[in-house]
Amino acid sequence: MQLSVVIPIYNEVATLDQLIAAVQASPVDKEIVLVDDGSTDGSRERLRAYEALEGFRVLYHEQNQGKGASVRDGIRACSGDLVIIQDADLEYDPLEFPLLMQPVLDGKADVVYGSRFTGSGPHRVLYFWHYVGNRALTLLSNACTNLNLTDMETCYKLFRREVIQGIEIQETRFGLEPEITAKVARGDWRIYEVGISYAGRTYEEGKKIGWRDGFRAIWCILKYNLAR
Repeated sequence: MQLSVVIPIYNEVATLDQLIAAVQASPVDKEIVLVDDGSTDGSRERLRAYEALEGFRVLYHEQNQGKGASVRDGIRACSGDLVIIQDADLEYDPLEFPLLMQPVLDGKADVVYGSRFTGSGPHRVLYFWHYVGNRALTLLSNACTNLNLTDMETCYKLFRREVIQGIEIQETRFGLEPEITAKVARGDWRIYEVGISYAGRTYEEGKKIGWRDGFRAIWCILKYNLAR
């Protein structure tokens, strides 16, 4: 099966080439869909080098629209059998793609979440309140969806292409995580979780999500689960 890797990019020039090299090194058949969301730090210019390379698709937003908008446009451009979302920083390890693909290859799953809170892989120790916030959002989401996920907010979500291309993503920022989860839960899809490693970064290193996004996530959990 071919994996389409959707990479939303906004001002990630410091890690962009290293991340793309890591995705290329992952031992799976893949296409790489790069979506620049109006970067102003040189990321956009670096992406020009990938436009003509085999196995790449490069999309550009003229203005910053948000991660959700980038993921939505990237998913529309995918042609692989499976689709996964990959952040452009170095928090998630593309060498773990086979781990996420395995439940689908075994014929058990249609959707696979990579959980940062299970498994034996290495995890960087960072912010306590981020951990509390992630667990609280996952608990609220689970209460609304009747799923028993351990990490709803994870970036690593893998789908059969027909599943994710059949979902209309409305959120333009980080609210896409609870939105996608709510809409997947309403479908008759088999959902699995696998434990993954996690090398989180600090705000000084470029982390973008903040407390306002946490409140938006609560709103999205309620909106997409209760207002059907």
